[in-house]
Amino acid sequence: MEEISTGIIVSSMGFVLGMIFGGTALKTNFCTMGAISDIVFMGDWNRFRAWMLATGIAILGSQSLHQTEVIDLTKSIYLTTSFGWFGAILGGLMFGFGMTLGSGCGNKTLVRCGAGNLKSLVVLLFLGISAYMTLRGLIGLARVEMETLTLVDLTASGLSTQGIPEALSLATNLPLKVMSIITTLVIGGGLVFFCFKSPEFRSSKRDIFSGIIIGLLVVIAWYVTGVIGNDDFEPVQVTSFTFIAPVGESLQYLMTFTGSSINFGIATVGGVIFGSFVTALVLNEFHLEAFFDTGDMVRHIMGGILMGVGGVLALGCTVGQGITGMSTLAIGSFLALVPIIIGGVYGMMYLERKL
Repeated sequence: MEEISTGIIVSSMGFVLGMIFGGTALKTNFCTMGAISDIVFMGDWNRFRAWMLATGIAILGSQSLHQTEVIDLTKSIYLTTSFGWFGAILGGLMFGFGMTLGSGCGNKTLVRCGAGNLKSLVVLLFLGISAYMTLRGLIGLARVEMETLTLVDLTASGLSTQGIPEALSLATNLPLKVMSIITTLVIGGGLVFFCFKSPEFRSSKRDIFSGIIIGLLVVIAWYVTGVIGNDDFEPVQVTSFTFIAPVGESLQYLMTFTGSSINFGIATVGGVIFGSFVTALVLNEFHLEAFFDTGDMVRHIMGGILMGVGGVLALGCTVGQGITGMSTLAIGSFLALVPIIIGGVYGMMYLERKL
């Protein structure tokens, strides 16, 4: 009997984790764009606190694995010494604005697609095509030129990563291990404390549940790719949940199956869609939903394109940078997250005036 490869094992586990992610997100209505909308239009912070709780738990858990040398987060795309500040800002703004036009971020698009939303299916297709074009296609030429002009090499400053702990360690002369622990507790622990100091949040079991589960899934995904995928002969990219580049890779995989190999990202995309589909059936929430008119369709297409291009430039989405990237304590993740939120707020204001 032929031995199962490490890549297949990791991908299979990614599919299962994706199913849990999709089911949880659908059941609890976990959505960063929706959370921002709740704050802007209703002054309700509960869903945003759920997202911050997920981020806080992801930071605490992921950094615990990293600092005890169970996994090596410096092998991830977030901690390279090539600091793409311009891409983080421009891409973040594009993604944030695009997710409002597309009625949800990458994660929400996958979940809604699994629940039968045909609008999200169209968004998903345009998101994936534009993301892959930006990665390896026509738009990729402009992306490479932009990166050549704007990337900052942090090694010139004596840094080996773009992690916040290392930058603070260099600035304060404190040992990196000490600064890593301090930074983890201040940022990760601070986010958790901020969430639970709210009586309204403490009374919302749904939001607490979603924050805990999503945060833990990010940590488990790091473990799966960083430990189980740590094979000398068939190494797997150390990664966790992110939904922009993997959507583009998923479309390419579907079209060239015989010449392609599945990876963790592709598997999680399929898992999220399938998990939300099963959950929608169980909860009797599966239903087909189409566009209202031509204008509605155009807005969603533009949203998908902006998310695809912007998400690649920013190296992630509200989950890819907002939770997974943040869990590495990368400077670039913090820099990308702020424009995503700003772009989202501006997009909501734009749609309110337009509609």
